[in-house]
Amino acid sequence: MKAISILGSTGSIGCSTLKVVDHLGDLRVVAMAAGRNMSVLAEQVARFKPELVSVDTEEHAKELMRLLCAGAGGAGGAPRIEYGADGLVSVATHPEAETVVSATVGAVGFIPTLRAIEAGKRIALANKETLVMAGELMTAAAANSGAEILPVDSEHNAIHQCLRGERVSEVQRLILTASGGPFRTKTKQEIENATREDALDHPNWSMGEKITIDSATLMNKGLEVIEAKWLFGFEAEQISVVVHPQSVVHSMVEMIDGSIIAQLGVTDMRHPIQYALTYPDRKPNCLAPLDLCKLSELTFEEPDLERFPCLGLAYRALREGGTMPAVLNAANEIAVKAFLDGKIRLSDIAAVNESVMNEHVSTAADSLETIVAADEWARTRAIMKTETAASAA
Repeated sequence: MKAISILGSTGSIGCSTLKVVDHLGDLRVVAMAAGRNMSVLAEQVARFKPELVSVDTEEHAKELMRLLCAGAGGAGGAPRIEYGADGLVSVATHPEAETVVSATVGAVGFIPTLRAIEAGKRIALANKETLVMAGELMTAAAANSGAEILPVDSEHNAIHQCLRGERVSEVQRLILTASGGPFRTKTKQEIENATREDALDHPNWSMGEKITIDSATLMNKGLEVIEAKWLFGFEAEQISVVVHPQSVVHSMVEMIDGSIIAQLGVTDMRHPIQYALTYPDRKPNCLAPLDLCKLSELTFEEPDLERFPCLGLAYRALREGGTMPAVLNAANEIAVKAFLDGKIRLSDIAAVNESVMNEHVSTAADSLETIVAADEWARTRAIMKTETAASAA
């Protein structure tokens, strides 16, 4: 049986990954990492029996052990439990794991994913921040170790499928589709006054809070534009975004002769996860097939950068390059958290991101130290700006 590790096992992608593992029956989970949801993690450990588990803090490690001891069979056969950044790296580099599912949220997944790449693991990548922050560093490490990076995001996974068997020299552009989120038809003023609950009410996908807010601002699509450059080797001018509210066409590739190749499927993350775990093979899945006869329409719209300025900021960061994408990512994480905590308005997220970017002088993102320094600087600046925005509200 193939062995895998999962970074972020209790999140939406992690839970879906474990459903795929259950369905396929030929995968073994040897290590998993989670943050703070110990009750769910304890259930996962009891079901999948990994050899190694990592959690956020020492206190969470003790809580997990208590839950495991209280379960059927007590602590017999309990896994080794580690915590913190070192624990994440241990899970990512477990010697038996052939594939590492990188599904943590935000920059916390950056270093463990890099270490997994350096160790030559196949990466099923759902943590887009990894390539946004350090695409040059990650791809260079993969080229050196022979690691393969397979995208789990439905859009990049679709592009990967569309490019199978095609010559890259014959590709005109990549076309990423966006649902438009909950505010696709809302006015700029309605978006400015949106509540936390409004922003978390995604029309098509069930995701974690951070990625759902990013979808509401279209920052999620902006991060995907940056990620696409590093996954597929195309420049900003060759990567387009179209709003497709039905979320049936997951992305497209336009060839130089005008042909457009599209990947369609049901809106369920188990499909791209299984594709990444079984590639280059395809295996039957447990999802109902897409019924084309029941599709009433497939529509496409230009994204409105005035109402959704975060997408434009991402294109700017990609064009400027260097440490600017890492700075944008860090500022956005701070701003999104401030919005979720009720401190700032939804529209303040873009304002904070732009202000931090305007203060940053980009440098080459060619070392771990440089990227971490840029990330820390941006977080400090973004915290100050969210506090200013909160006091002005």
